[in-house]
Amino acid sequence: QDQYAAAFGGLNFIRFHKDGTVSVSPIMMQAETYRKLQQNLMMFYTGDVRSANSILSEQKKNMDAEDKITNLRKMCKLAEQMREALELDDLSSFGDLLNDGWKLKQTLANGISNPIIDQAYQTAMANGALGGKLLGAGGGGFLLFYCEPENQEKLRVALRLRSFPFSFEKDGTSVVYIGDKYWN
Repeated sequence: QDQYAAAFGGLNFIRFHKDGTVSVSPIMMQAETYRKLQQNLMMFYTGDVRSANSILSEQKKNMDAEDKITNLRKMCKLAEQMREALELDDLSSFGDLLNDGWKLKQTLANGISNPIIDQAYQTAMANGALGGKLLGAGGGGFLLFYCEPENQEKLRVALRLRSFPFSFEKDGTSVVYIGDKYWN
């Protein structure tokens, strides 16, 4: 009964439909796949702060362009393929698809990436990451990489960015550490 992680605190697949409705369904992956996925994801802080509003505004404006719509559709298909990879315990393909998604996301608006992020991403890929993405709208913040355990230390050393350990949370985001400046 513990064979599948999705039943209890697993990951969900969210679909946004054309009519404005949203559906959520569990990703039925094996518990071991869930554990390995969590173990193989690494998050790093880029040191940059950004304004998500300007990036998201441009991205929304760009959705009238046919090439942007095409790339957004490709990103949706990638999400389906990522779900399938997780359900089939094919985590290497998951990492590759994450990389494909990052390439497409960068085409949606200026400011999603910058030279610092591009360099960090290239360094990560050259040092064991199979794929990654910038969390949030873009421009700075946190980079998430899929990297198998035998390459993680090499990646940490090469990136020289602050790494942030994390774990999946079945009830959504929770803050564990908010910094010393709030405790004075």
